[in-house]
Amino acid sequence: MSESSPAATPPASPVVLDVWCELQCPDCRTALDDLRALRARYGERLEVRLRHFPLEKHKHAFAAAQAAEEAAVQGQGWPYVEAVLGRVEKLDREGEPFLVEVAAELGLDAEEFDTALIDGRHILIVDADQAEGKAIGVTGTPTYVIGGERLDGGTSQEGLRERVEEIADRLLASGRES
Repeated sequence: MSESSPAATPPASPVVLDVWCELQCPDCRTALDDLRALRARYGERLEVRLRHFPLEKHKHAFAAAQAAEEAAVQGQGWPYVEAVLGRVEKLDREGEPFLVEVAAELGLDAEEFDTALIDGRHILIVDADQAEGKAIGVTGTPTYVIGGERLDGGTSQEGLRERVEEIADRLLASGRES
């Protein structure tokens, strides 16, 4: 990629959508349809980044965030997140064994998942996301941040996808003009 002619126009940077999410949160499960639609509409022009914001009221949320990081390391971040969010009730009931079970279902190294949950290798990433979220005013999940605007989906998802699309379209249009 470093070989480009001087006349070549560098590809536009994608618009970044940070999604502050918690994998034991039913509202985040509801938001999956919007995230799928946004990824389908924008493709590589929109970078959807999962940001962790485990809530204290959900006892398996912190472990689930660490497991999602391990899934990302193993190349299946979003498929893992979607699989866990699709069954939040089972996560509520079964906890960490369920997180390892989902990894195995996706063909990931389940033993490595179990080890990652025990040794806490992803704790710092989860802690950093949570601290950053608190610093910018995230109080619940899902919360979206795009173009410097924070949109709270924890109270209502209604109209949020449209608002994200408006901001993304504006940012993409301004990026093309420069």
